[in-house]
Amino acid sequence: MYKLIKKNGNARLGEFETVHGTVKTPGFMNVATCAAIKGGVSAYDLMDLKCQVMLCNTYHLHVRPGDKLIKEMGGLHKFTGWDKPILTDSGGFQVFSLAKLRKIKEEGVTFNSHIDGKKIFMGPEESMQIQSNLGSTIAMAFDECVENPATHEYSKLSCERTTRWLQRCKEEHDRLNALCDTVNPNQLLFSINQGCTFEDLRVKHMEEIAKLDLDGYAIGGLAVGEPAEVMYKIISAVEPVMPENKIRYLMGVGTPVNILEGVYRGVDLFDCVMPSRNARHGHLFTWNGIINLNNEKFEKDPRPIDVNCDCPACRRFSRSYLRHLLKAKEVLALRLTVMHNLYFYNTLMEKIREALENDTFEEFYNTYINILGSRAVD
Repeated sequence: MYKLIKKNGNARLGEFETVHGTVKTPGFMNVATCAAIKGGVSAYDLMDLKCQVMLCNTYHLHVRPGDKLIKEMGGLHKFTGWDKPILTDSGGFQVFSLAKLRKIKEEGVTFNSHIDGKKIFMGPEESMQIQSNLGSTIAMAFDECVENPATHEYSKLSCERTTRWLQRCKEEHDRLNALCDTVNPNQLLFSINQGCTFEDLRVKHMEEIAKLDLDGYAIGGLAVGEPAEVMYKIISAVEPVMPENKIRYLMGVGTPVNILEGVYRGVDLFDCVMPSRNARHGHLFTWNGIINLNNEKFEKDPRPIDVNCDCPACRRFSRSYLRHLLKAKEVLALRLTVMHNLYFYNTLMEKIREALENDTFEEFYNTYINILGSRAVD
């Protein structure tokens, strides 16, 4: 259940209550695609990095090790050791992005596994069954992710299909939650708004899916190559028709600047692989902007990554040492840099919430909107 505490303009401060704990929003979900953060970071580490929600992927876990195995092991929470909320992506994005050959029908999608080429069929019911086996806190509805750019005509047909799939997801989800052997009978269901970059389709689709009164509403199919301004325009168009009493999730977004802009427009929840992926290549976020530890100027730099950060890496190690680890291709470099970036993102959300609570979000936004996306000067 989502509780709206207060608003600063369109920006929202709230809480989202689940069976696995309450999520303070705006919040960022740390992406553990295969039930682990890439870079050697465990669920227990996440607890020290201010993480509130872990995101795992339905498709990847279905392929390996198998959702039925995870159910036998007690579900994702017991499997990973994470006892806070877990959101599972429906697998729809991976089906459409990883599968070289796929066949879309009303029933669902037939495609080949990117691991071993094995033929797989996934539709609304299958996605719900897999996510039920995983026992996640929040399940995402199965949708069609349209390639961008796409024609208005195809996007319209796709939205209509996604709505029909959503209705099937809801029916199957309700059935699964009622079974006696369900891992998490309190599993929540979020729907996904689609419509490519067409405002009229986005608005109409949101109006349609809002009628189903689900637990949360996501905006999908953005941050896939379109200019950032187009994404912001779509969010602003959709926001007025999103249910105010339900949590709002912008999928796959993004940079710290994207997050600030999303919060400014009324988004509550975000996720992205960017902080961990960038960290593994030495691209780190600081309160003075972005740094690249591979640069030679950091070779003899005794300072932490960010003097204003108290993450495990910044408390103990210098830029010089971390740069050495990256150059030497030591696994420890990945672990420490990933921990820093995740800590930075979760701290950013914490500071955003503080600003909203103190009615200073506009000032916070104006202070950091041009800093966080720029190269640090230090």
